[in-house]
Amino acid sequence: MRILLLLVTVLLLPLSANAASHDSHRSEYAGEEHREIKSLSEADIDELRDGGGWGLALAAELNGVPGPVHLLEMKKEIRLSPEQIGQIEALFEQMRGQAIELGTTLIDLERELNSQFAEGTINEKLLRDLLEQIAQVRTQLRFVHLSTHLKTPDILTTEQIARYNELRGYSSDDPCTNIPAGHDPEMWKKHNNCP
Repeated sequence: MRILLLLVTVLLLPLSANAASHDSHRSEYAGEEHREIKSLSEADIDELRDGGGWGLALAAELNGVPGPVHLLEMKKEIRLSPEQIGQIEALFEQMRGQAIELGTTLIDLERELNSQFAEGTINEKLLRDLLEQIAQVRTQLRFVHLSTHLKTPDILTTEQIARYNELRGYSSDDPCTNIPAGHDPEMWKKHNNCP
């Protein structure tokens, strides 16, 4: 009986190795080929259309420079005055208007890049032109978000900034165990190199 079991195991081993080999070639992007714009998820498109941060202001946010959206969400806890609220709302509206315009342009450019590849009409010159346009728009979009963060400390007290960072979870000694409200836990852990 042992010999039969050993023989079956030896005969099936190449089959299981072949199946494992086949699965090891499966792309992490499998399924995304059905997206309208391959380089943007539906969530990306929604956030760009809404003027959302899209992670472009992390250099400011994670270094303790507050963003207007979260300041307004926490206005009671941070004890913003009506004057501060008005200033931050004005900053937010200006940022959002610019971000929506640039986000829409970025979506259109990514759609054009996708179409050129899908239709087989892309060439190196067109590719370079589209990529340069995409890079310029992304740079402008990131500037809009980061430059807005730069303006908030002038409106706030140092105590309010410290409270903001405390509420956002940035003053914790261990960011892996203190994920701030409103953050996707998986992305937060990835950005903070958590296990």
